[in-house]
Amino acid sequence: MRPENGKEEDGMAQEKERKKRSQRFYDYSLLFAIVFLTIFGLIMIYSSSSYKAAIDHDGNAAYFMVRQGAVASVGLVLMIVISKMDYHWYAKVWKLGTVIVWILMLLVTFTPLGREYNGKKRWLGYSSFSFQPSELVKILVIVALASMIVRYGKDIDRFAGKFRVMMLVLPLALIVVINNLSTGIIIVGIGFVMMFVATKERWPYVLCIAAAALVLIFAGPIGKALTSMGILQDYQLGRINVWLDPEAYSQEGGFQVLQGLYAIGSGGLFGKGLGQSIQKMGFVPEAQNDMIFSIICEELGLFGAVSLILIFMFMIYRFMVIASNAPDLFGSMLVVGVMGHIAIQVILNIAVVTNTIPNTGITLPFISYGGTSVLFLLVEMGMVLSVSNQIKLEK
Repeated sequence: MRPENGKEEDGMAQEKERKKRSQRFYDYSLLFAIVFLTIFGLIMIYSSSSYKAAIDHDGNAAYFMVRQGAVASVGLVLMIVISKMDYHWYAKVWKLGTVIVWILMLLVTFTPLGREYNGKKRWLGYSSFSFQPSELVKILVIVALASMIVRYGKDIDRFAGKFRVMMLVLPLALIVVINNLSTGIIIVGIGFVMMFVATKERWPYVLCIAAAALVLIFAGPIGKALTSMGILQDYQLGRINVWLDPEAYSQEGGFQVLQGLYAIGSGGLFGKGLGQSIQKMGFVPEAQNDMIFSIICEELGLFGAVSLILIFMFMIYRFMVIASNAPDLFGSMLVVGVMGHIAIQVILNIAVVTNTIPNTGITLPFISYGGTSVLFLLVEMGMVLSVSNQIKLEK
């Protein structure tokens, strides 16, 4: 008979062979999509802002692109570094992160450190440095909810579990909404998507979607009622009125909406050509920001717009692949949260630009100008790639 220690040696040899055969996965397809969108965003920022930048910044047509490019470069480096880290450590720091986020939001809302732009205090900073803490809130909500879903397990299906989640998400969304309605909506949307995936009962979420549809249908009278109650501001009611009838408010809030629609309509099938937009020359205000999709449509046409949407859809598909193959529930929920964030923001931005919903000031991920936005988006992408890097493949 074979000695016992011989069997042990065979077992150890098989284990070593199995480890050799196993290989860590890294989603290079997603990485390519991220890099492509970031570079494409820089090109479109230059194209859409060159006229305004040359006028406002002493002939420097590349002003906005250079600033965005510097932040994007830092973000790409951070993304690669984070992608090689173990994502499980996020679960250990989310409570500390919640405290930090609350401090930052209170500072930006109620202290002189909060910087005001276009009547809204969204930036926190000193001297030449500033950033939007609300972008950090999105990441915190994703990490915190993923940790809570793992911790509560099956209890997340019960009312007590859902209540705890609401007590985390809703107060953060409310303080963000004070100066940034669109980001507050996205934060609630992220929580909605993650809870929809994590829980078994679907009917409460279906009811919420139905209620949102009814609010959209009856937005006019609801907006007037909320304004009379002091819940909505006059400018917010104005956005609803503009959405319902932009031509009637063409010299007020409807100007940007109409010019954006003119840009989309004039692009045709293949567009006027990169850099050939007419609407960016002062007709579409801040064309490099929320309305950049209209310039894409004008310059690259329906073909360019659909191609961009397909790339975002491919990105969502890769998120789904990573989430379904993640090593554990925590990693899967992290990816679901990021997927929900990107999907919601893309859908809402395109809906705003096409006047499908009222203007809420939502940027197009990776494409619109905004240093804080692109930096934290790339951090989120690093988190997703770190989950993909923990997936083991058998040869």
